[in-house]
Amino acid sequence: MAVPSGTDPLGLPFDPIERAGEIWQRRFGEAGAMRVATSVMRVQQILLARFDAVLRPHGLTFARYEALVLLAFARSGELPLKLMGERLMVHPTSVTNIMDRLVAAGLAERRPNPADGRGVLAALTPRGRELAEAATADLMAIGFGLDGLSEGQLGELFGGLRQVRLAAGDFDVT
Repeated sequence: MAVPSGTDPLGLPFDPIERAGEIWQRRFGEAGAMRVATSVMRVQQILLARFDAVLRPHGLTFARYEALVLLAFARSGELPLKLMGERLMVHPTSVTNIMDRLVAAGLAERRPNPADGRGVLAALTPRGRELAEAATADLMAIGFGLDGLSEGQLGELFGGLRQVRLAAGDFDVT
């Protein structure tokens, strides 16, 4: 599989974030955090575009793909919608929208939650499981867009970004 570029290459003869960092340093002071934050935002654009290019032929967006994989991770293949929102770190309205699309495509279904009379379970269909597996294989084939990094670099990057998420309160390791 050819690696999709994801976004049109800028083709600049210099790194615009590095250049901004040099100017920032002269005008405001230390530029390390600004360089990293700006780089993270640019890499997010690149990754989302690459994911879209890989997932589009499967009829998926990244948000829908994440929901399918989350359901596939569940032992029973189903989860309460509220728990899906927490795990996907999105607003309940977003979960509803994602589920509407997955149900319409025959990839998931809604079921009453027997443990909660008012609750609703999202359940993965066999077709949804197959599509999640195929899409995952395609994303893995491009190294989730990070195939330019070694395993060691991936570990370091994950560790640093994990610390940012920890400091923001995404999770508690105590």
